Order: sequence, then structure tokens, then C-alpha cells
Amino acid sequence: MNNLKYFGRFVSVPLTLCLLLIVPSILADGGANHQKLNNHFGVSGGNVNDSTARFCCSGTLGSLITIGGVKYILSNNHVLARADQAQPGEAISQPGLIDNNCRVPRTVATFTAAPPLGSNVDAAVALDNGSMDPTGFIEDLGVPSSTVQAPSVGLSVAKSGRTTGSTTGTVGSINTSVSVQYQKGCGQGKKFVVSYTNQVVINSSTFSAGGDSGSLIVTNNASHQPVALLFAGSSTTTIGNPIGPVLAAVGNALNGVATFGGIAKGTPTSTELRVSPSGILVPQLPQEVVDFATRVKEERVADLMARPSVIGVGVGASETNDRAAAIVIYVDKTKGETPKLPKKIKGIDVKVVYTDPIVAF
Repeated sequence: MNNLKYFGRFVSVPLTLCLLLIVPSILADGGANHQKLNNHFGVSGGNVNDSTARFCCSGTLGSLITIGGVKYILSNNHVLARADQAQPGEAISQPGLIDNNCRVPRTVATFTAAPPLGSNVDAAVALDNGSMDPTGFIEDLGVPSSTVQAPSVGLSVAKSGRTTGSTTGTVGSINTSVSVQYQKGCGQGKKFVVSYTNQVVINSSTFSAGGDSGSLIVTNNASHQPVALLFAGSSTTTIGNPIGPVLAAVGNALNGVATFGGIAKGTPTSTELRVSPSGILVPQLPQEVVDFATRVKEERVADLMARPSVIGVGVGASETNDRAAAIVIYVDKTKGETPKLPKKIKGIDVKVVYTDPIVAF
């Protein structure tokens, strides 16, 4: 995984040449068209100033939203706003610098606003200049629904992103507290950690990779209801901000109401949404079970997150009872410390997921 989006590196001869740092497992064939000139969403893009002396960075232009009747491109703060460093009016390009030999591609929008990092979302909007598809069509997925879906454990989801293209997965935990690593500069600069709560986690080694940040995570069915905004991950996890708080935050930043397709968001439920990519029906956890597990998790989260190598704590499904919840603890296996963790907390199973550092990519 690459830290802070997917980046390329400048070399000294010639100075204008940009080399892609290739990680074979990242460059899936499905992402090829997402890295080219493309007026759909779910493709390569970013801030044209997102570069350093050695690197250039890019992410994904996730989707089209409307605020006060005006169309904006939705992506991450660290993709469009350069991790709180951009000024309104900075050019946003498609494709991103990384896919144009670190030279400035065409401009499709101007950075407009971003809730600051630390506000529990990593989101930003850029004023669309009309170059992108006005319907909001997402590559390989189509036009997302105007009605959002509340995240739930076992929900089958899909996304379209710059690097891995169109992929599917299943929500592994919700209401997740997680520590995410950032870097101020593109591939360089001081690293810092931002803490998040109530996040969505997809446990998969193939759902996303560096450069997919900014992708809209949607339900894996014909309606493609927005679920979350992808912003971070590790080699085995993907982290997303629930889309409801994202829309609220970017709407508040511009003193308006943010919507997909101009229709206010809702939270319908449907059992058909809980079919996994393999076609296996995933049982719905009773809401009272999820609520109780969430309360227990909140009571213990500070203690658990303070333990060595623990980087996340959320609510998922038990591995022994498909009608029971589990408290899911994410452990950074690269730190070489094994935390002492209980097997149960107030009767709720504890499930440990070993991974590596979770970074904004």
C-alpha cells in the first residue's frame, strides 16, 4: 500500500519524466480505463498542485453531487484539498498527475471546500466545469441512486476507483473507531495520525488499493445506493466514511444541502442488498443486537485502542453464531507487539483481524 494516495516518482534525467511506482498486486486490469482521459466518475483525478520535488499524487474523482442546485465533484480532502493545504480555486484535473507523466492534464473542476481533517470525515468538493458526465455516471457502475443506504454488517457493496477499477466486497464492521495515518506532502513530509469513529470497514485484500481514495462505495445491486466514501485502508481492509455524514459535512461547508440527483437522502432497507458477491445470503443481524454490541464497544473502545498495536475497534458479525454480533479488533501486525485481548466482552465475541498500518491512500 502507498501512503497518501497513489504516487509516482520523478527521476533526474530527464526532469520531466515521471515513473509509476508499480506494485503488481495493485494494477488490476479492471482499472486500466479508469486511469485515462474519461468523463465518467470513479476514475483518476486530483489537485494539480499535489506534487513534491520527487513525487506526484492522484486519487479518484468519486461522484457528482448537487448543493444548492450547483454540481460538484465529490472526493476526499487529501485528494482534492491536499490534506487541508489547498486554497479555493486550485485546479482539479482528470486524469490525475500520476497518469499524465506528472504533467498537468486537463482541468475539470476547481477546488471549493473541504471539512477539515479531524472532523470525522475525509471529504471535499470541487466545482464542476462541465467536462465530466452531467448525469454522474460512474465507470462500470452507472448512475448511482439518489437515495442512500445505511451501512450494515454483511452488506454487499461495490466501488469504481482509479487503481483497481470496479470491485465488490462485503461490509465487515460498522461503528468502527480507527486510527489513520496521513502525510503532509506527496510521498514526503511529516506523517500524522487522525482518529475516526463510526466508520465502515470492508475486510478484503482486493476491494481497493492506493489511488482508489475518493471512490463512492455503493450497494452491489442494480440501484447502486451510496453507502460510504472510500478514503483509507491497508493490504486487507478498506475504510469508508458513511455517506450520510459526508453529505451533511460538505453541505454545511457550503451552507446548503448535498444530494445525489437532487433528491434528499433516505435510509431504506432491503434483504436483497445482503447477498454477498459469491451469491450467499448474509443474515441480517437484529438491530437490538447491533445496538447492544455498539454500546459495549463504546464503553471499552478507549481501553482497547490504548493497547499496543490496536488500530481499530468496530462491530461485526460473530463467526460462531450468524445471529450474534462481535466486537472486531484490528491489530497492526507490523509493530511486533501482540496485545492482550479478551475473548469476550460482556458476553459478546471478540474477533481479531491482523493487518498492517491503515493509511489514507
